[in-house]
Amino acid sequence: MNSVQYARGSRIVELMRRPTAQRDTEWVRDALQQAILLELATLPPYLCGMWSINATSGDPVFRTLRAIVFDEMSHLGITCNLLTAVGGTPRIADEALVPTYPGPLPGGVRPELTVFLSGLQDSVRMYAGIEKPDAPVTRTAQASHTSIGAFYTAVQDALCADSKMITGDERRQVTRDMEHHGSGNSLTPLTTLDSATSAVAIIKEQGEGTSASPQNPHPAASGELANYYAFLEILHKHKLVERPGPPATWAFEGPPVPMPPILPMGVVPEGGWPRSGPASPPPDVITLLDKANRAYSDMLRLLEQVWQQDDPDQATRLLDEAVWKMAALRGPARELMKHALPDGSGKNYGPEFRYTAL
Repeated sequence: MNSVQYARGSRIVELMRRPTAQRDTEWVRDALQQAILLELATLPPYLCGMWSINATSGDPVFRTLRAIVFDEMSHLGITCNLLTAVGGTPRIADEALVPTYPGPLPGGVRPELTVFLSGLQDSVRMYAGIEKPDAPVTRTAQASHTSIGAFYTAVQDALCADSKMITGDERRQVTRDMEHHGSGNSLTPLTTLDSATSAVAIIKEQGEGTSASPQNPHPAASGELANYYAFLEILHKHKLVERPGPPATWAFEGPPVPMPPILPMGVVPEGGWPRSGPASPPPDVITLLDKANRAYSDMLRLLEQVWQQDDPDQATRLLDEAVWKMAALRGPARELMKHALPDGSGKNYGPEFRYTAL
């Protein structure tokens, strides 16, 4: 299978069809590489939504998006540590692997969903679709396709079936204290079955909650919801509250959640904004687009190098540089969202998150 098919095909669906008895170390390595691509695929759309909020950082919706972005960054690091723990090496900076937009989630998860880059107002329903559990506590109907959580459960089960596959070099796993972003968000070496399965559980529960509650069991703040339900609060414009039982149920009947002012970022077309022809951007916009793409590409290259280091101090330095590169994306992204598209739609430009090789 070539890289393009691997990234944009249905590899996760194929892996999930493999009989349980055949889910060996190579299966887990393959699955965790797909998990890395899944976590990476969520960051650009969530960042576009967060940066499109034209309000102060104290706005409740902005705080929600910021917390979710930090969760996703942590999940990317956890999956890289997991892959290293089973003897693999994360692939992140590969033009054929990096997710592109609009497009499906990597691996064929939620095939009915198209992931795109736009402002929060046009994207929040899609965000909820990304994080949707197979059986949300706010609904009784089961999902028709495999969720991200179900995929992680399969990885967890495979690890439990053969704990001896956790043999990776601890030196190449990253340690990073991020407890201030959530009780489960720190990166630590995963050297035992318990630590590996607990890490998978954190990813699942921060995204989907549990079968009994929509709350995040690993929160940065008391009462924080799992990402799926946090997005639904924004979509329904009301807080999710528990109705007394028995049995207890949950409904979006709490205080209002007003949508903050949003910069009207349009949907980035396939291949990015055109660079020639009547719809091409002015030179200053092209400069901003290229600056954002370079920062994103540099960030991915740095992240890939992090999990190739034998020296923990060097890995930490590279991780710090990668985080700085992501922060450097905000300036050109926000500036792009203030430049009108030439089609009279009332929408503005936004970052493309296109990977460019050196």
